[in-house]
Amino acid sequence: MPKMVFIERDGTRKEVEAPLGLSVLEIAHRHGIDIEGACEGSLACATCHVIVEGDWFAKLSSPTEDEEDMLDLAFDLQETSRLGCQIVMTDALDGLTVKLPGKS
Repeated sequence: MPKMVFIERDGTRKEVEAPLGLSVLEIAHRHGIDIEGACEGSLACATCHVIVEGDWFAKLSSPTEDEEDMLDLAFDLQETSRLGCQIVMTDALDGLTVKLPGKS
């Protein structure tokens, strides 16, 4: 099964199983990672904001205009910021590493 790594706010790295077809938000919730996802993945908030590490960002599909609009509301926005609800696991993303943004 594919895996991914979450870097928590305190810097702790947590490698978890990442089933194909699930979003980063869904994977986080399955493993007790502190990502809110207030809108439950309906692209109506920015509470599942993650920062994609390194070269992984280039492997993702481009964000939609709606995602970019929501990201404008995110705290600690970075060049490689994405919404976790919009990143869906594929074989090509095995090993994906994302960092949780700082606290607001």
